[in-house]
This record gives sequence, structure tokens and C-alpha cells, in this order.
Amino acid sequence: MPSTLKTKIEFDIIIVGAGPAGCTTAYQLSGKGLKIALIDKDVFPRDKICGDGLSPDVINQLNRINPALAENFQKLPQKKGWSGVRFFAPNYKHIDISFKKKTQSASPAFVSKRMDFDYFFFKQVQDAPDIHLFQGHKITAIERLENEIIVTSDQQIFSGKVILGADGANSIVNRKLTDTKLEKHHHCAGVRQYYSGVEEFPHDGIELHYYTDILPGYFWIFALPNGQANVGLGMLSSEISKRRVNLKEKLKDIIENHPNIKDRFANAKPMEKIQGFGLPVGSRKVACSGDRFLLLGDAASLIDPLTGEGIGNAIRSGRIAANHLLEAFAKNRFDAAFNKQYDKEIYRKMWTELRISTYIQRMLRYPKTLSFLINKAADNRSMQVLLTSMLNDIDLKKELRKPSFYSSLFFNQSKKQKDSISQ
Repeated sequence: MPSTLKTKIEFDIIIVGAGPAGCTTAYQLSGKGLKIALIDKDVFPRDKICGDGLSPDVINQLNRINPALAENFQKLPQKKGWSGVRFFAPNYKHIDISFKKKTQSASPAFVSKRMDFDYFFFKQVQDAPDIHLFQGHKITAIERLENEIIVTSDQQIFSGKVILGADGANSIVNRKLTDTKLEKHHHCAGVRQYYSGVEEFPHDGIELHYYTDILPGYFWIFALPNGQANVGLGMLSSEISKRRVNLKEKLKDIIENHPNIKDRFANAKPMEKIQGFGLPVGSRKVACSGDRFLLLGDAASLIDPLTGEGIGNAIRSGRIAANHLLEAFAKNRFDAAFNKQYDKEIYRKMWTELRISTYIQRMLRYPKTLSFLINKAADNRSMQVLLTSMLNDIDLKKELRKPSFYSSLFFNQSKKQKDSISQ
């Protein structure tokens, strides 16, 4: 009869989740004299339900980790570049906003399936001698002791000085070690379905459709390589409950019946069943750390409340976590009081951006206001900044901090008077 006893392996750091946040931390700590366990419940390559949009900030973050990492990603064939966004207002009119800039140093943006992007990142760390990979390990228990943390999977027992929860929206590390509860006003739900043969992509960008019955949320179409598209719908969970919306049925209804959409899907074919996912968004501050643990990315609710994009902030949190851990090991400090520095740095870097996105989300929930603003954007630079900042880089969001932005938002300023941000 086989033994059910599991051996314990000792590490300095245990990272749960080998997505962008976990791989970033492991990548940056490699070669620093630390023994790292990188654990994931899946085996790579694996799918991750997502919109698949990689904003310019994602490429910016890869550059900050290592320019060679960004260069390697540029060589990845499984991606499609985009340089702008087409916004559809509740009155069905649309406007195209370009992200192209005068400087050649501007980071590009892409759509790449998470199956491909996450596997690319995973491969960057898989051969590092100090990073020990454990795929297909489902975590079943986490026990915090005075001098170590014990993590049990269905196959192995791990011991470490500190654990990192980089395991996504349904983080077991978060559930086991914090009291943070899901609140529907700070949570979004989404559905995604891959299609082939969606017609009419006359623009070099992605599409966001803001229609009355799904506000404050949107329907999206993101073009992928090989004639494919990521098609989906996301809404605030509190509104889903209030209106009793079935997101899967609503997605199907938009594709089959919406006058702006249905003809483009006449010859399109779904490549999968509709997939659902949840997003704890960063419209509130939550505990990102405690005794012997840090939370990263989606597990720390660092998803943009407006767009649902979380990859850039996941990578950024991995960079911050790596720097914090180097100091923690230098001082042999893993307690909650010391780890509060990590929370402070997370929100110092990200809170203004998250707060602005929350404000914009609330402002765009009214159909008449949204139609007015999108229709006005053609001749109003401030409105173009507002729309572009939703999916472009942080520098544009900084414009939204200035009082002059709001005074000009509702006054028509033509492109002849100011340089257009699309130049």
C-alpha cells in the first residue's frame, strides 16, 4: 500500500501563481542568492480568461525589468499590434482615437492570448537554477508559524520564510491569510468568447462599445492574429445583481441582435463556449501584506476599475515585491509591520491612477452624458485625453489631475487650437 506521507522541501520564498506577477518577482530575484519555489495549479501553456489586451504600460513594465525581456516579447509571433481604440457611444456613434505619438520611443500595444503571453513569460524563468517550478500543484493548506510558513499542495509540502500570493482573483493565499471580503461595488464580472471571421476591422485598434443596457460596463472586440477576435462583455457586479443580468445571455443577445454588431457576426464562428471570470478591482484599498506574506496583482485587487486591465499592474507589483523582499532578507524582517512598507509603495505607485479610473467609471455610467462626451471628442482635446487615458499610458492620466482639464472638458476646443493627441 503506497505511503500518503509527503516530504517537506525548504525554500526562502514561496510564490503561488506563475502568471505575470509571480514570474516578474521570480525573474527579478533570480541570481540574488535566494531559493525560490514557483508553484501553479495548472501546467503551462494554459488558458487564462481575459480580454487579452496588453496596454503600452505592459511593454513599459517589461522594459523596466530588462530591455532584453521586452525585445524577446517583440519577437513573439502570437500577437497583434494596435495603436488606438474605437469608442462606440450609447447613441451608436463612434470615434477613433489614435495612440500614435510624435516620439518613436512610445511603447506599443498588443493583443495576445494569455495562453501565449503567460507562456512566454513563464519560459523566461523556467531555466533559472534558483527558481524551482512546481506545475499542476493545487494548494490545499497554508499554515503560518513563528519562523516559517508551511504550504501544502496535493503533491508536496513546502516551507519558506515568506509566501507571495500571485494566484489571481480567487487567490487562496488571500483567502487563507486575510479578512478581505468580496464587495460587489468593487468587483466586476466578465465573459469572453473567441471568434473567427468577425467582419469589418477598418481601423488599427481595438473596440469598446458602451451601450445603455450594459453601463457602467462595455462590450469589446479585440482583433487577434489569424483572423480571430476576443469578444467579451464586462459589468460591475453590483449592477449585475441589481438588474439580474445574465452576462452569457447578454453577450449572445448583443452578438445576434444588436444593430451595430449583428451583421459583423453573420459569418463568424465561435471557437469555444462562453467563458466567465471575476475581477476584484482597485476602487478601494485592501491589505496587500501581513505576517510573512505579500499579495500581488489581481490577488491584491490591483485591476483598473475602468478597463478591467490588470497585467501592467500585476507586473509592476512583482517589481515592487522583489525590491521589498531583498530588503526583507537583508534585515531578516518578514513581520506585518515591516511588510506595511510594501503596501505603502504599492499605493504610492498606483493609487492615483486607480482613483482616477474609478472616478471616470462613475462619470461614464450615464448614457446621455457618455454619448455627449464621445460625440464631442472629435473637437475636444480634453475629451480625447480622457478616452485615451483609459487604455494608454499613465502619463495621460496625469493630465486628469489638473483642474484645467475639467474646466476645458465641457468647452469645445478644436484641433486647430491645440495639437491633437493623435499626432
